[in-house]
Amino acid sequence: MSPHPTAVWIDHQEARIFRVQGGRFDESMIRAPQRVHRHPEDRAAAHSHPDGAHRFHSDVARALEGDEPILIVGPSTAKLHFLRHLHKHEHTLEPKIAGVETVEDPTDRQIVDYVRRYFGIVDRLA
Repeated sequence: MSPHPTAVWIDHQEARIFRVQGGRFDESMIRAPQRVHRHPEDRAAAHSHPDGAHRFHSDVARALEGDEPILIVGPSTAKLHFLRHLHKHEHTLEPKIAGVETVEDPTDRQIVDYVRRYFGIVDRLA
């Protein structure tokens, strides 16, 4: 498999992976484990679930094996949590990260266009 630019749009609920090759792209999705609903007064349980987040980030990292360069995009802090996971647990994948950008809630087409611009990919079909 030859390397090709890939973007992962990630928030706390899902990761959408876009592999871009010229005028085409493939998309896949990984969903985070569902949070367990607890009583509102149980404030400690309302915070993050480290085991679920670790599993989610590991699943996303596994899906990115063989891809490079990789652009991580998304809103808020989820992309930074994923980057920390890579730094701590995925030493072979971390150097393949080309950038981390804040992108709120784009459409799939907007993400693909963003990746093309970011990596200077010319769409010969356009």
